[in-house]
Amino acid sequence: MKLKEIKELGLADLSQREVALRKELFSLRIQKQVNTLENPLRLRSVRRELARVLTVAGAKSLSK
Repeated sequence: MKLKEIKELGLADLSQREVALRKELFSLRIQKQVNTLENPLRLRSVRRELARVLTVAGAKSLSK
């Protein structure tokens, strides 16, 4: 997701997205350890998207 799309989400949607990204990141880390990871760059993109979601969620919670 792009930053613009993330900013349009509500707090509930952001928390759901955070949970989904954390699960995906966990799965990718397991795949990396077992050497079955097909796309290693996906780890980076998931980490960055998770950081974006957390940043936007923090900003929205402070503004309320």
